[in-house]
Amino acid sequence: MKNRLFWKLGLIYFLMLLLVIGALGTYVVEALKKEYLHAAYTQLESISRVALTKPPALTHSTDLKEWTDWLARSGIRITLISEDGIVLADSDEDPEIMENHGGRPEIREAFMNGTGRAVRYSATLGRDLVYLAKRYDYDLEKSLVMRFSIPLHQLNETLRDFRNRLGLISLFIMFLAGGASLLYFRIISGRIKRLKEFSQRVAEGDFRPLPKDPHRDELSDLAGSLNRTARELDLTIQALTEERNQSAAVLASMEEGVAVIGRDQCIVYCNRAFCRAIDAAESDWHGRPVMELIRYPDLVSFIQKVLTVEAAIHSEVVVGSVRTSSFAVTAAPVRSEGSTTGAVMVLHDISEIRRLERARRDFIANISHEFKTPLTAIQGFAETLLGGALDDKQNRERFLEIIREHALRLSRLTEDLLKLAQIEAGQLPYDARFVSFAEVVHPCLDTARVKAEKKNLIIKADCPADLPRLYGDLQAFHEILENLLDNAVRYTSAGGRITVSAAVEGNEIVISVSDNGIGVPKVDQVRIFERFYRADAARSRESGGTGLGLSVVKHLVEAQGGRVTVESEVGNGSTFRVTLPIREEF
Repeated sequence: MKNRLFWKLGLIYFLMLLLVIGALGTYVVEALKKEYLHAAYTQLESISRVALTKPPALTHSTDLKEWTDWLARSGIRITLISEDGIVLADSDEDPEIMENHGGRPEIREAFMNGTGRAVRYSATLGRDLVYLAKRYDYDLEKSLVMRFSIPLHQLNETLRDFRNRLGLISLFIMFLAGGASLLYFRIISGRIKRLKEFSQRVAEGDFRPLPKDPHRDELSDLAGSLNRTARELDLTIQALTEERNQSAAVLASMEEGVAVIGRDQCIVYCNRAFCRAIDAAESDWHGRPVMELIRYPDLVSFIQKVLTVEAAIHSEVVVGSVRTSSFAVTAAPVRSEGSTTGAVMVLHDISEIRRLERARRDFIANISHEFKTPLTAIQGFAETLLGGALDDKQNRERFLEIIREHALRLSRLTEDLLKLAQIEAGQLPYDARFVSFAEVVHPCLDTARVKAEKKNLIIKADCPADLPRLYGDLQAFHEILENLLDNAVRYTSAGGRITVSAAVEGNEIVISVSDNGIGVPKVDQVRIFERFYRADAARSRESGGTGLGLSVVKHLVEAQGGRVTVESEVGNGSTFRVTLPIREEF
């Protein structure tokens, strides 16, 4: 059971009240006893003076008896004691049977100082008495002591009666004052309990203020102070929560992966970008060790190094095996009061930068190679002509035709490069309007059939007449379809078949160019839309391809808001699908 403040204060007050009443009763009893003794001694002194005015005659026992009886009529006891302690006369007892009184303290004091006093128990009478002894010099050679005594039974009865009354009064006071005090303490403890409950509410995040306290004391001041503290704490927590939410929103929206690692190498915090970088679930990171969550040894060793070295480190890490990703890693220790408590790691994904660097290197290598072949041919045959072949009419025309074909190839390559550059820079002229599918497909089919006839290829169109009109640049649509048809003609063997079809799928129109040519291997299908990439490089160059056609198709389709895909199987042909959105005409 709890030792509540109410009971503590009540018990302390009860003990203090009991102590005060006890001390007061003791003091009053002692004061009354002292006053009674003073009155008794005063009475005995008065009687002693009267007795000395008419001293006893020691010669006759009858005279002594009459003298003691005379003094006893005042209500006191009188005893005469000789120097040797023998009782000569006593008003209450027979002196013959009384013991020697020489050892009594008041008798010894009287013989020594002339007066002796004592309050003690009388063995003769069996009760407490107040004694006053006076020395009386009977003559020059003989002295005796007159001892006067008065019983204390009246004092004891008075004190007993006083104590009883004091007990009753004390009990009444204790019940009255104790009840009032307990009621007051209960009110105080109730107010303190409300303050405690308010503190608990504040600790749980409930900052509703306390009602105004009508009392004007220290507890009301404390309640006001707690209200102000709770209000300031609420404002501070709101500000911190807002800052935390802002920081969390900033970190969550960052493209860079951010993680906070504790001294024990456990994850304290990480954002979505970091989870994506390490291929971990966004809700499964809190408190987990880095060696359990991060499956890339390079990153784990990097974290351990930061915590060991306790200095900022910058490096680059490549993670993954099949599909690798490159990250610029920056890590710095977190210090608190001079000691390292953890580390902050930032992962900046530079995979695209590295890919672009590789693409730039590949582009330079590819374009150098693409330009080198026709330039070498043109240079070689030009030198042959200049070396005397101009006079050889039969070979001269063949050499010039070869030079012309390579020059046309360089021209096509240059045009495709310029077109790609314009598309990527957003500088390609774009005349968007609604055009019918017939406007797009028929000119392209006419152009493709001229080339197809040389290889005895069959080109046909399978397009419904009620197709919705396309929205975009007509020239771009022509170039897309021409490149796909040209690609199909190049890689379809003689006597093959090419089909152009279109269909509506949902809110999109799908244009397909299918052939039964050589097909594209699965491993090459994800890369055939890259510039200069060829699935069959030797045959592509043999057929005069630049390696840029499908790249141009991809960029032009995306510029129209669509997408291009390929399905192919080696030896069974390919199907290129261009998916374009259908726009509503107003």
